[in-house]
Amino acid sequence: MRLHKVYHRLSVLHFSPISFPSNPCILHLISPYSLRLRFPRRITANFTSITSMGCSRFRNVVPLGAAVTEDGGGGNSNVSVSSSTATFDYEEESTVGVAYRVPPPEIKDIVDAPPVPALSFSPLRDKILFLKRRSLPPLSEFARPEEKLAGIRIDGSCNTRSRMSFYTGIGIHQILPDNTLGPELGVHGFPDGAKINFVSWSPDGQHLSFSIRGNGEDDESSKLRVWIADVETGKARPLFQSPDIYLNAVFDNYVWVDNSKLLVCTIPLSRGAPPRKPLVPFGPKILSNEEKNIIQVRTFQDLLKDEYDEDLFDYYATSQLVLASLDGTTSDMGPPAVYTSMDPSPDHKYILISSIHRPYSFIVPCGRFPKKVDLWSADGKFVRQLCDLPLAEDIPIAFNSVRKGMRSINWRADKPSTLYWVETQDGGDAKVEVSPRDIVYTQPAETLDCEQPAIVHKLDLRYGGISWCDDSLALVYESWYKTRRIRTWVITPGDDVVNPRILFDRSSEDVYSDPGSPMLRRTQAGTYVIANIKKGGDEGRYILLNGIGATPEGNIPFLDLFEINTGSKERIWESDKEKHYETVVALMSDQEEGDLHLDQLKILTSKESKIENPQYYLVTWPDKKTYQITNFPHPYPQLASLQKEMIRYQRKDGVQLTATLYLPPGYNPSTDGPLPCLVWSYPGEFKSKDAAGQVRGSPNEFAGIGPTSALLWLARRFAVLSGPTIPIIGEGDVEANDTYVEQLVSSAEAAVEEVIRRGVAHPKKIAVGGHSYGAFMTANLLAHAPHLFCCGIARSGAYNRTLTPFGFQNEDRTLWEATNTYVEMSPFMSANKIKKPILLMHGEEDNNPGTLTMQSDRFFNALKGHGALCRLVILPYESHGYSARESIMHVLWETDRWLHKYSVSSSSDADEKHGSRTVEENADKGNKDSESKVVIPSGGGSPEASDLKYEGFHSMPRSSL
Repeated sequence: MRLHKVYHRLSVLHFSPISFPSNPCILHLISPYSLRLRFPRRITANFTSITSMGCSRFRNVVPLGAAVTEDGGGGNSNVSVSSSTATFDYEEESTVGVAYRVPPPEIKDIVDAPPVPALSFSPLRDKILFLKRRSLPPLSEFARPEEKLAGIRIDGSCNTRSRMSFYTGIGIHQILPDNTLGPELGVHGFPDGAKINFVSWSPDGQHLSFSIRGNGEDDESSKLRVWIADVETGKARPLFQSPDIYLNAVFDNYVWVDNSKLLVCTIPLSRGAPPRKPLVPFGPKILSNEEKNIIQVRTFQDLLKDEYDEDLFDYYATSQLVLASLDGTTSDMGPPAVYTSMDPSPDHKYILISSIHRPYSFIVPCGRFPKKVDLWSADGKFVRQLCDLPLAEDIPIAFNSVRKGMRSINWRADKPSTLYWVETQDGGDAKVEVSPRDIVYTQPAETLDCEQPAIVHKLDLRYGGISWCDDSLALVYESWYKTRRIRTWVITPGDDVVNPRILFDRSSEDVYSDPGSPMLRRTQAGTYVIANIKKGGDEGRYILLNGIGATPEGNIPFLDLFEINTGSKERIWESDKEKHYETVVALMSDQEEGDLHLDQLKILTSKESKIENPQYYLVTWPDKKTYQITNFPHPYPQLASLQKEMIRYQRKDGVQLTATLYLPPGYNPSTDGPLPCLVWSYPGEFKSKDAAGQVRGSPNEFAGIGPTSALLWLARRFAVLSGPTIPIIGEGDVEANDTYVEQLVSSAEAAVEEVIRRGVAHPKKIAVGGHSYGAFMTANLLAHAPHLFCCGIARSGAYNRTLTPFGFQNEDRTLWEATNTYVEMSPFMSANKIKKPILLMHGEEDNNPGTLTMQSDRFFNALKGHGALCRLVILPYESHGYSARESIMHVLWETDRWLHKYSVSSSSDADEKHGSRTVEENADKGNKDSESKVVIPSGGGSPEASDLKYEGFHSMPRSSL
């Protein structure tokens, strides 16, 4: 899929809390800094700058092709902040109760506040969509049956990915000549209560396409239909005249071929009922490696299990492509197949179509199934096959290893219909030393059989993408994870005589040296290319570099006018460094053909401060006049005056560390004394101490609070130390994880000492917590640094690394190559050392590689077997992240109860004494106050007595027992 399609169809913007994605309908972004450890800035400046602005701050701006379920911001609340955390009485709460609970009002009201709308600007930058959203979805939506097939989860009744959220309405605003917004025009004509997904602009900005589904539980009303709306009138109508044509959205769904025609993945009309599972198996399940192939795979989940699963996957994933015009005419295109992507050429003459086919695999997900890429004409005629890649079960686990054969096949954004792709020269194995490692090729769509593709560029690192401009300029990116090296090449695609040259060569970890990413402008064909900028009568070749501006004082985003030939640059815009944090989101003056003139430049920015939530502005040259175009209310006014400070301190080995310290509104350490403190973090790997010590983030960023954010406990009068850097450093040939525990403890000690030194945290009331790899961190800290923390909260973690033997997180050595590291890093192996209270929570349907629900279950049993004070909460229907309102509220209740009981109440001394009792002593007490295991019934009411026995609960997977 070409870049401009990603930008235009899927997203204008999106930001969400830092986590690994669990819901395939949600576009989760990992921290931009961790992204840059693996990937170069290879995408458009418009798109790159958007994703690099920070994850938690802009929860109101999301991809059009996605829908958000983990968003808790928005709206007003008049609830005042409690002066004490003791307003909720937990003394009478049973430690084995299993009904869904709700946290105190101070937390609940923040999470329940209605979210602000998502935003999207038209291709011509003259209109803006406000996509209406609801608050957290109910658990009943996640209780819908789903098929777990080939690494994905499918809602069979909708024929989409499961757990898909939606928009509730679409409002269109005109951007007036004075750069203000006109009144809202609501899109209308579709049924009341319809659920809206996959909103997309036509290339000319005159129409919107979107899907709707009803509220009914029957298959017909829940299936998706494609609708079209006229942007000028807001009137919507179905795209297909026949009521029997439904959207298949398991993979790609539809794409605008031109201004009046769409290519749609539909459910084949000839499809019957789903295949029935045979009462008697076809035969035994046999996996064989008699050829002695070396196949190492990570701990993938939801894989195909047998021939029935293969048939079921084909049933739901198979689509019939239909070309549909706005005038109502339709025609089938090609045979039914498992189509995964569709990408029209810039001149609308061709369509690049990808599909997967058998033989399938039982050990890898569908992304590694045999893949075919074909070229079709826009009127539905097959042109030629570009490649048919075999099953890729043998991709090595080493980072930067890739699939063999053609990959990253795309259209050149600066040409009418020219393809480009990359092919590995090392067999896809990053451990093989070869030069070049990757070669980029190009070839016109209309080509003779004997015509060979032309070489665009040869790379010694791993290819990372291309930003096209024209025949005289393109930027090619390459990177290598092991060394964190990232390089940007300047090439001249239309002239083989001009030698490529390196523009930037730097460490991806060194955020201070980040020069920024080139900003792209939209072409008349709807693609996005590097924007050429004219500066008066200057004949230089100028582009715009949009950067995060990392400095020792925090991020100060900038926009540089960069002369590509000489390397000279002029800073033409910079964020206010004193009070506000402002970032460049997109160019807004790219409607006309030709170069952009500096004195006519218009950009979209987002502006915020510690206490002001993000708003969007238009900035125009030459006077840089600013126009505010949104006025969203503060999402949690009860915390509007919270205190935020970026702090720096030092680890005992000299590594500089940073964290963001949040304090409750009105708190004064000199008069109020130290507070209970919650430390919430996530470790990261680095190759150098200098890079690990660099400051990331801005002291002026708004405190974005998601539905499960640690910052919610500011409303409960906690100090919160958010994101203290936990660098695990391995310089040179040293592997970072070989000293993981030592570096982890040392970083935590430095953070705790700093908050105590400042007088804001009570030494015996400091709790630690984290999600996923942060949960792994939490368990290790309670095992190896029990003197630092009074209790811990660990959500959706993995605790036994021998269960992920072929690599985990950023470790690409196997268990047999680094046995001691795997064992010593596993808190499961140190369960006997954990004496402080630990709360474990996990989604029952976690699909994240490595964090099977079984990890928490087995860790809990290990803790219980050593008399540890522990509690395990299994959340029905939840995946790696938690989405349903009932689940999120219960997670918050459990966390608040744990913090109140083992941090606020100063019970850590008693807990430590209690935790040292023998197993026999705990058995005599019936373990009533030393442990509990909670499985919440899906109905949320009081369970039957039999449900209290964990092994008898029907929703618990047998693999977790």
